[in-house]
Amino acid sequence: MARILAIDYGIKRTGIAVTDEMQLIASGLTTVETSILFSFLTTYFTTEKVEKVIIGEPKQMNGLPSESAVYIEQFCAEFKKTYPTMPLVKVDERFTSKLAFKTMIDSGLNKKKRQNKALIDEIAATILLQDYIK
Repeated sequence: MARILAIDYGIKRTGIAVTDEMQLIASGLTTVETSILFSFLTTYFTTEKVEKVIIGEPKQMNGLPSESAVYIEQFCAEFKKTYPTMPLVKVDERFTSKLAFKTMIDSGLNKKKRQNKALIDEIAATILLQDYIK
């Protein structure tokens, strides 16, 4: 089996999480600057076996796309051109950032560490992936 990679896409930063090869456990991998995301993915895809990529699809409470959906669509179009054989699955990402912040509080991280937006993005990607593999 191969890994599943999750992307919590952001305009500035993108959180990334992956499963183990058996696709049982989701773990935060890193947060990268969005400007270098494609070079990061290319390197990762050449060193690790990845079966598919999931990406958070931002929606409003009423189910309509949020304002940031246009950026996700642009990224998805570029992703499909760059990696035409890699499946890309959109997954509802409502509440993942709030759950990530709550997870940080529940785990006892101090206020300074909870202000680390890169860590929030990585945890949000992990939550997205955990929900997907359930």
